[in-house]
Amino acid sequence: MRINLRGLVLALTVFSALAATANALYASYRVQREQLIANTLESNRVYAAKLAESAGSFLKAAQQQLGYSARHMPDLIELPEELAAEVTRVQQQTDSFNSVGVVRADGTILAATQSFRSFLGTRVDTPGSRVALQARQPVISKPYVSIAGNLLINLSHPIFSNDGRYLGYIAGTIYLRNESALQDLLGKHHYQDGSYLYVVDGDGRLIYHTDAGRVGERVLSNPVVAAVTAGKAGAQRVINTKGVDMLAGYAAVPASGWGVIAQRPAAATLEPIQDLIWALIGYAAPLALAFLLAIWWCARMISLPLSQLATNVEHQDVAVAMQRVKSVKAWYFEAQRLKRAVIWSFTSMQEKIGKLNLASITDPLTGLRNRRGTQDAVDQLQASGTPFSVVALDIDHFKQVNDTYGHTVGDAVIQDMAQVMRECSRPSDILCRNGGEEFLILLPGVGAQEAANVAERLRARVAKRPLREASRITVSAGVAQWPSSGPGVDQAFRAADAALYAAKQQGRNCVVTHQA
Repeated sequence: MRINLRGLVLALTVFSALAATANALYASYRVQREQLIANTLESNRVYAAKLAESAGSFLKAAQQQLGYSARHMPDLIELPEELAAEVTRVQQQTDSFNSVGVVRADGTILAATQSFRSFLGTRVDTPGSRVALQARQPVISKPYVSIAGNLLINLSHPIFSNDGRYLGYIAGTIYLRNESALQDLLGKHHYQDGSYLYVVDGDGRLIYHTDAGRVGERVLSNPVVAAVTAGKAGAQRVINTKGVDMLAGYAAVPASGWGVIAQRPAAATLEPIQDLIWALIGYAAPLALAFLLAIWWCARMISLPLSQLATNVEHQDVAVAMQRVKSVKAWYFEAQRLKRAVIWSFTSMQEKIGKLNLASITDPLTGLRNRRGTQDAVDQLQASGTPFSVVALDIDHFKQVNDTYGHTVGDAVIQDMAQVMRECSRPSDILCRNGGEEFLILLPGVGAQEAANVAERLRARVAKRPLREASRITVSAGVAQWPSSGPGVDQAFRAADAALYAAKQQGRNCVVTHQA
């Protein structure tokens, strides 16, 4: 399967757009999610605190009601009818209690409202009664089952005679599984979002729950219950005893040691986010489609000149191909550069056909490039914009070698010099024989100082190495760099020649670098 540039650009853009959209949606989801959780936790905390305050006020008022009645009880304790009338009055005054009764100091029921009148004269021995008789002070009992079989809590207030003798207590009961004032207070839950609340006593036992069947169950393993029974208030995300992820707010009721917990399932809280995300996608879809069409058009316009260049380059007739390449509308920078490069390549090819071959660019004696080969290399470096350094070399007193040992030895010295140049250069360096005993080294991508180091190594090696019958010879070198020596390549070569001439003037067998 062939992949074209248009498809590649389009695919990359679509992928980027989808990735960016997915990231934005995910970020929005996370922000909204955390915000919903935080808002729900705070709402539940405030609601729990409000209900805890209301429950505390209710208990305080109920205790005050019992206390007021207890202060009038000493005069009625021996009057059964008046005592019965008083407990009926207390129950009917505010409907705070399901039943009201008076218990003597020995535990005998002296008076009771309608539901308990069958127990008059009976000694009661329930947990609530025992606590009230032992404490002899206002008490809110823990949940227990009464003698009538009702799960309830008992609010009691002691009765003392005028001379301070303990006579017993007056008590009001609040049913936990049946209709009661507490049920009315806590059951008025105004939220319709899946939230609900429950109340626990100081031992972590449910005394109110929307599921009445759970009242009396111990739930102390719930972290929120553990916190609120310790008297703390706050909000946290928690897995409840049924394994449900909940967002709970809680507050304590100091007067009774109770704790009120308001909570909502996390799933119900986060459910609107799904609709929000789909709504965002729905709103963004038309714009995204328009965006993709625009990207498709841009991809087509970007790939068009490149496709035309590739098609035209494949034409077998160089002249026709070049003409067609020139007609391509390269409207952006990279396409223009590629078009110029293609045109330059065609031009260079036409110029070199028929005139360049190995023999025409190589010096037959040394195998190094000749002047034509040197010029070709320079043209390529210049066309590609590659900076390079020039090292101009000259064998010192070479004429004396020819005069003393003959031209055969002189040619051998020239060949040995070429070998030393190869040994001291890189594969990418361009080695040239400029004529006679003159040589050039072109070092692409190398600065003047590094080129001078190369020239110095070569000079030192020549000075130490015997070259055929001529014993030891020396060389002088001049170094220049293009384009630091001037914008023109010719300036770099003239600078290298000038540096070589300076080396000759300084006594030969040395390297001089042209100072730009």
